[in-house]
Amino acid sequence: MTTRPGPPAHLSGPLELAPADWPVGDVYHVLTALVVPRPIAWVSTVGAGGVPNVAPHSYFTLVSHDPPHVAFSTTAVRDTLTNLRAHPEFVVNVVTMDLVEPMNLTSADFPPEQDEFRWAGLTAVAARTVGVPRVGEAKAHLECRVVHELAVGTATLVIGEVLHLHVDERVWRDGRVDPRLLDPVCRLAGSGYAALGEIFRLDRPRWTDLERQEADARRNQG
Repeated sequence: MTTRPGPPAHLSGPLELAPADWPVGDVYHVLTALVVPRPIAWVSTVGAGGVPNVAPHSYFTLVSHDPPHVAFSTTAVRDTLTNLRAHPEFVVNVVTMDLVEPMNLTSADFPPEQDEFRWAGLTAVAARTVGVPRVGEAKAHLECRVVHELAVGTATLVIGEVLHLHVDERVWRDGRVDPRLLDPVCRLAGSGYAALGEIFRLDRPRWTDLERQEADARRNQG
């Protein structure tokens, strides 16, 4: 059996890599170090026996806003996916810096009959539209129902329609969520995490402005 080489300790030039060149785990480390920072979906569900579950998933994104949909994926049939197949509703609890420790605790491989809310000292609060508890300490929640489950490679992609949003008044300013007040946790590679850091703004360019700038530049050159 031929053993595929893994990552070198140092590079003498740019890395050119096909996923099949290295073992899966090594490719995973490169990908999760490049696709950063990632938001964390702290997904709460309920199992067939009524036991609540909450677990973090850092393959997570917003996929539509009209109507709103979110998606996250899991690379194994863990409690979250098992629970969703029995009860296809979930809550995405937004992970903020003050909750990073309990979030990390809920990433442990608890048996299905264990309640992660209890282990992490979290308050299970009834949701408005789904039969799944929210993390009471979280500053924002997205209540969702599953609309699609899709196999993608060895992962399962779950797409949920957002039925209800909850935002704490402490993170609201001037008619919007203030990212500084929200203070979300950013997922990096391995055991790495980060705070939001410096925030800057860029106006989106418009074609009419770009076209005019190009015309002005041509006239100035002439």
